[in-house]
Amino acid sequence: MSEMAIFANLLHNTMKAILLSLLFPAMLTACAQSGKPATDMATYASYGDSITANGALTMEEFAKATAHTDSLDTKVRAEIIGSCGKKGCWMDVKMADGSSMKVRFQDYGFFVPTSGLEGKEVVMQGHAVKAVTDVAMLRHYAQDAGKSEEEIAEITEPKMNWNFTATGVLIKQ
Repeated sequence: MSEMAIFANLLHNTMKAILLSLLFPAMLTACAQSGKPATDMATYASYGDSITANGALTMEEFAKATAHTDSLDTKVRAEIIGSCGKKGCWMDVKMADGSSMKVRFQDYGFFVPTSGLEGKEVVMQGHAVKAVTDVAMLRHYAQDAGKSEEEIAEITEPKMNWNFTATGVLIKQ
């Protein structure tokens, strides 16, 4: 091979290396931005398993999806009504019909803040099940929520409602 051919080959390879070194960071940035923008994720506090807000059902969509079933593995978006004031081991979210759904965290593996969540948006992934909550548990929840003795004593009937066991939670800040 002539010196000119060697030089041309070396120049060609050097130009490819320079071009790739310039394009590679741009390609990485483009790929990273193709999912949920980092600025959106920065507005959420994350608890439990790492999840994204992508694909979360609204509570209206949840109501439709559960119209003919008593359980569902899903991701939902809701408004927080309140949380456990003692440990943050549960929270209540607003259903489409104005009632509430109790949310607990899988295997008590994580907790949420004990106050300041009211009115915030939450995205949670896990398993929803329709079940009866007995009077003792309803009174326990009322006590954790800081209800008065009179309010707790007024709980005399079990309640049929949706319960959600979350594996991951995002709370909008």
